[in-house]
Amino acid sequence: MIDDTNTESPRSHGSAREVFLAFLKLGLTSFGGPIAHLGYFRAELVQRRGWVTESQFSQLLAICQFLPGPASSQLGFTLGLLRGGWRGALAAFVAFTLPSAILLVLFAAIAPALQGPVGMAVIHGLKLVALAVVASAVLGMSKKLCPDRRRQAIAVIAAAVVLSLGAAWVQLLVVVGGGVAGWLACRNLQPSPGEPFPTGYGIRLGAGLLATFLLLLVGLPLIAGATPTLAAVAEAFYRAGALVFGGGHVVLPLLEEAVVGPGWVNQEQFLAGYGAAQAIPGPMFAFSAYLGAEIPTGHAAVLCALVALVFMFLPGFLLVSAVLPAWDAISRHAATTRAIAGVNAAVVGLLGAALYDPIFTSAVTGGADLAIALIGFGLLGRSPLWVVLWCVAASVAMQAAGLSIH
Repeated sequence: MIDDTNTESPRSHGSAREVFLAFLKLGLTSFGGPIAHLGYFRAELVQRRGWVTESQFSQLLAICQFLPGPASSQLGFTLGLLRGGWRGALAAFVAFTLPSAILLVLFAAIAPALQGPVGMAVIHGLKLVALAVVASAVLGMSKKLCPDRRRQAIAVIAAAVVLSLGAAWVQLLVVVGGGVAGWLACRNLQPSPGEPFPTGYGIRLGAGLLATFLLLLVGLPLIAGATPTLAAVAEAFYRAGALVFGGGHVVLPLLEEAVVGPGWVNQEQFLAGYGAAQAIPGPMFAFSAYLGAEIPTGHAAVLCALVALVFMFLPGFLLVSAVLPAWDAISRHAATTRAIAGVNAAVVGLLGAALYDPIFTSAVTGGADLAIALIGFGLLGRSPLWVVLWCVAASVAMQAAGLSIH
């Protein structure tokens, strides 16, 4: 059992090595994109390891949903920070991101081999993995975050709005609207004492991190030119990471504008990398490593990939680290507690909407696909790796037998 009243520095809770190994496992097995990652994190780090409580996890999720950046990677970064301090945060980022970044940098060499029917069947199988994982996340989180009719109504309305309007900015509107709805409707909720975030640093450092975020956002364009230099790459990816709300697929238009618009990467290269990003574990923002490797800066592809990757994630990490020290004081207010409850309910609605579109609509082309996903759902109790192996093998077998249409 975990002690909900523990306020020690996170450095006394665990080592960076422990954090690295836990997130390396997640980085190697977390298929399904940013929405599915929330379910993986909750199962591995809350339920299995008990690093934080359900209440702390939901508050961290609310913070990451509110801020620009890759929400699932920000959540992983903060979980590593609370468990192992700054070294733990860095370990979480590296371990969770490195496997997918390496695979995407290597993808250019093997892309032709994945254009045939077998490669397409593998990708389709991974879509079925996402369907099983996200369905499990929706069920698990709805039980915890929508225990009453008011929050269930917020979730249903949020899902309906997202499915009806579809635009990327609607997700941010739904999250904000969920907070307002929770503040108005969840009057019976009160702050839960003894659930602080033991960050190990104070508001002064948080303010410094916020100033750093703003300084880079304003300063990088002053040193970046139109030609694809390392400075220009850093500015383009930092800008995309700083301005995207919702993370995941929402970042794609910004990245396309940043690298395809000026002619650094052509449309075919961009779409090929995007397809590869769907077929591997880890964060969607690791797509930046592939794009960095493709940009002709005159430097080694690995160096350019590293610059793109770091500056893609950096703004989101700076923002969430800046907010954490002040969150304990903010969250003690009843109004904040009610707003967080509404935000969490809205997030469940977002998960439900994404479960249908694009995951279900793109993964299920017939009854056989649905059956594969249902069996995968049943295998989640054993290991996500079993789900991946089953869904991919079944999809490839169907393609070989001429039974599937993708």
